[in-house]
Amino acid sequence: MSELESLYRKVLKELGEDTEREGLLDTPKRAAKAMKFLTSGYETELSDVVNNAVFSSDNDEMVVVQGIEFYSLCEHHVLPFIGRCHIGYLPNGKVLGLSKFARIVDMFARRLQIQENLTKQIAEAVEEVTGCRGVGVIIEAQHMCMMMRGVQKQNSMMRTSVMKGAFREQQATREEFMRLAGI
Repeated sequence: MSELESLYRKVLKELGEDTEREGLLDTPKRAAKAMKFLTSGYETELSDVVNNAVFSSDNDEMVVVQGIEFYSLCEHHVLPFIGRCHIGYLPNGKVLGLSKFARIVDMFARRLQIQENLTKQIAEAVEEVTGCRGVGVIIEAQHMCMMMRGVQKQNSMMRTSVMKGAFREQQATREEFMRLAGI
């Protein structure tokens, strides 16, 4: 039994559960496996995610990828937050393969997170790998820590944004991104 499995068994016992009952026999093993997957971003490197999928291009117009769904865990309560990420960037001689945006989002989402940091990490990664003239990232998410416990507000949504380069410096660029992202 792994250390993580053992810890899950201890948690179940602390909750007053019988870890020998049929429904819970394999729960520590399944929970440990799930947690390793949900936090697999710690074992992922940006260079591996991008995998040389940065290509030369003379396109200098905005590229927007919207609605990239993600699932993350709040670092304060280890409860899920679930949402969509919208990314826009202005190429500077290079473009990134489309699927790599989703992989970048997942790499950072699969860590214990707060939404504010997740948004910034994605923007910085896109900026780093593309050398773009500007990048914008907007994340909209619902947080189970706010919905399932505490204030229990079911219809609340948090929206965060990070604007870098031309997206920060030029209002028209920012507005174009917001419009294309459907915000």
